[in-house]
Amino acid sequence: MRDAGRLGAAIDVLTEIETRHRPVRLALKAWGEGARYAGAKDRAWVSGLVLDVLRRRRSLAWRMGEETPRATALAALRFLWDWPQARIAEAAAEEPHGPGALTEAELAAFANPRPLAQAPDAVRGDYPDWLDASLARVFGGDRAAEGQALSERAPVDLRVNLLKTDPARALKALAPLLAEATDALPTALRMPALDPTARSGAVEAIPQFSKGWFEVQDLGSQIAASCAGEVKGKQVLDLCAGGGGKTLALASDMGNTGQIYAYDSDARRLADTIRRADRAGVRNLQVRSPINPDALKGLEGRMEVVFIDAPCSGTGSWRRHPDTKWRLTPETLERRLADQDQVLDSGADYVKPGGRMVYVTCSVLPEENEDRVAAFLGRREGFTVAPTTDDPKLVGRLSPEGYLRLSPRTSGTDGFFVAVLVRTP
Repeated sequence: MRDAGRLGAAIDVLTEIETRHRPVRLALKAWGEGARYAGAKDRAWVSGLVLDVLRRRRSLAWRMGEETPRATALAALRFLWDWPQARIAEAAAEEPHGPGALTEAELAAFANPRPLAQAPDAVRGDYPDWLDASLARVFGGDRAAEGQALSERAPVDLRVNLLKTDPARALKALAPLLAEATDALPTALRMPALDPTARSGAVEAIPQFSKGWFEVQDLGSQIAASCAGEVKGKQVLDLCAGGGGKTLALASDMGNTGQIYAYDSDARRLADTIRRADRAGVRNLQVRSPINPDALKGLEGRMEVVFIDAPCSGTGSWRRHPDTKWRLTPETLERRLADQDQVLDSGADYVKPGGRMVYVTCSVLPEENEDRVAAFLGRREGFTVAPTTDDPKLVGRLSPEGYLRLSPRTSGTDGFFVAVLVRTP
């Protein structure tokens, strides 16, 4: 495909997302199924432009003075991808696949874009207006900068599985994909974010992936799992296990000692857990499916660690899922808050005296984080807040209450919140 066809396709996908409110993954899939002629590079190009537009939609529209799929796509080429105006003009005007010649208004916007410095925080930070008050509570005057960091392309992080290998051997296996060690955790590796038009390296194609040497997992998620503390030989319940990412991280730290139970309220989310655990060499896992109405019977008051990766808005993962920030609504957020209260109340029943409950969200909103912990402590006696971690590299990031907050701007990870609650003996 030539530039004109790629640009036209990206605008069509963005229009589909906007008018039909489809998740970007489904919109791109639908376009790909109807564009069999598109090669792998074409698909990477279209996907890259669509995602970059969604990451920076408001600031791109501000510069152009118009918030349409066409305007923001053209702006992304000019201001994010640094295309010369002549190349954009040629692609737009080429018939029959281009979206149409540049207008006088578009040419004027390219020549004299509206300065971002004059834009409101929500525009500069590329997030919806209705979230501004929440983000101001957390980040104050830095909220636009935090939003900008949440709008960058994310690297690919990997977790080394200590049940199968060690970091040095994993690094050697991943050398073709330019993986590097990180300072945060000895088992965390990182592959850099690539040019948006390039195909990312296929981690699954590395033979050692099939052998269970490593898993794709954001560094923030890995740090959150590490906040469970010493888990070897312990009884551990992962109450919102989902696809099993943090379950496997905990199992790796446990070294096949003790017992880890994986549960989720949606049985479909557990579908891959057993397969992934087999590949990872996990032998101390019990998957408890909600298909059984008494799935967690007998675990009450026995768990030394209850890990709750709570359902949330996902605001901390906007780098990877930029369309979700435009689909989030106040009503959806209210439902998530109710879910979070429910899982905290439920999880508390399984913690043994002296045990700890680890509450995690991939959100940066205080309503889902500090507010939920405070509400729980207000209605449930017998729990106290403990410092989330004693890791010297992370202690400086703890809030006065002892909570851990991560964000792309401050820690180079997705946004996460972690609180540790200890049940009094």
